[in-house]
Amino acid sequence: MTLPTLGLVGLGKIARDQHIPAIAATGLFRLAAVVSPDGATVDGLPSFRSQAEMLAALPGLDAVALCTPPGVRHGLTVEALRAGCHVLIEKPPAATLSELHDVVAEAETARRTLFTAWHSQFNPAVEETRRRLAAIVSSDTDIRSVAITWKEDVRRWHPGQDWIFAAGGFGVFDPGINALSILTDILPAPVFVRSADLHVPANRDTPIAATLEMSAAPGSRIGRVTADFDFLQQGEQTWSIVIETGDGRLDLTHGGTRLFLDGAPVLAEPDTEYQRIYRHFHRLLADGASDVDGRPLSLVADACMVGRWHRTDAFDW
Repeated sequence: MTLPTLGLVGLGKIARDQHIPAIAATGLFRLAAVVSPDGATVDGLPSFRSQAEMLAALPGLDAVALCTPPGVRHGLTVEALRAGCHVLIEKPPAATLSELHDVVAEAETARRTLFTAWHSQFNPAVEETRRRLAAIVSSDTDIRSVAITWKEDVRRWHPGQDWIFAAGGFGVFDPGINALSILTDILPAPVFVRSADLHVPANRDTPIAATLEMSAAPGSRIGRVTADFDFLQQGEQTWSIVIETGDGRLDLTHGGTRLFLDGAPVLAEPDTEYQRIYRHFHRLLADGASDVDGRPLSLVADACMVGRWHRTDAFDW
């Protein structure tokens, strides 16, 4: 069987730590080339300075995976779709909602697969939590509250990456949007941002911390929903969602990889979310389908629209 060919655009930390190993582990795509504007390479593969150069050199390329900062993803996605490629986009899929709407239309016109890969949604514990919450609500039991705590050290996970604090870089919402992608995936009703406090360093453009107050659609049996994001966490890193229900407390921890019910473990699996992403992408290509989820990006946009902005201490690496 001939494997579909894939070009990897962007060779930063996420591409090297997750995408390249997942492509190799699943064996469903042949990694044909990489793109890195700064000239980085991967042994044994052609390397190009731009996606345009790669597409010109490899006109039969089947797909691309975009692992660049979000600010340039719109143009790259349109370029790849118009060249006849299917496109997988790292989260967040675009810098703005209008860009996301545009690439959806471009994919439909090109009749190519577009996949917005919210990696945290691909953990088995997230799927199990979604199933349990749907059953709880269908049995006329309340989800009393949902509390997101997503706190990590930006110096550890994004060392020296100034783009993340530049306009369009999302700041603390770069990791925080992972929590929101889980939230929108597990709840059986949509949620809406009612208020937010966004803390921006004096010398930066995007938040380094944020708190959100949300509520679900009326009649949904879902109570208060909150989120607490921090990019200056020292010591233990915290990626958890605590859900209080009429049937007990669910703790979805470690970025969505572990689930506990009233303190007792329910599910814990190794981090294989990117392998699941590439298996899903392969199925989408086989089915001629797309998978686009704009809900997490919408919540970030809403937080910025209704939030109160606060200047805080300057941040330096």
